[in-house]
Amino acid sequence: YVFAASFDDELTEQIFELEGVERFAYNVDALLGPGMNIHRHPFCGRNFEYFSEDPLLSGKIAAAQSRGIKRSGCTTTIKHFLCNNQEFGRNHCNSVVSERALREIYLKGFEIAVKEGRATAVMTSYNPVNGEQASKNWEAINGILRGEWGYKGVVCTDWRVLSNLEEELAA
Repeated sequence: YVFAASFDDELTEQIFELEGVERFAYNVDALLGPGMNIHRHPFCGRNFEYFSEDPLLSGKIAAAQSRGIKRSGCTTTIKHFLCNNQEFGRNHCNSVVSERALREIYLKGFEIAVKEGRATAVMTSYNPVNGEQASKNWEAINGILRGEWGYKGVVCTDWRVLSNLEEELAA
């Protein structure tokens, strides 16, 4: 992703301020991005959306995008919270990760984007994390994101999360 490759958060912020102006002109008020996941597996079908293997770089660039686009009245949706590692079987692929790795690697970029970028929308991922569906992971969403980081914005699921589909079919 070219913005992360530049390592230039100031330039990224300026570019996304202009992107926000253009979005606003077309009555588009949200960007479904930036993608924040770490390149955990080389076959992840969404690595092209994600910035880096470095959570600090990912967080700084995402924060710059969020700050820039917000100046125009638009918002970003940082995604995919949390540990989205592959496309094939993404609804069932359980991302097993230790608490330490989760905090130091996989959550760190999101934390920076929330705190420094003042993110206002977060999209969850399709996959389970340590056996619990990311979209229903109370500890990650309410304990860490909202509790520890003080996030006050919107949390939405990715479009057709399997757990939502299962509930629709059961109704």
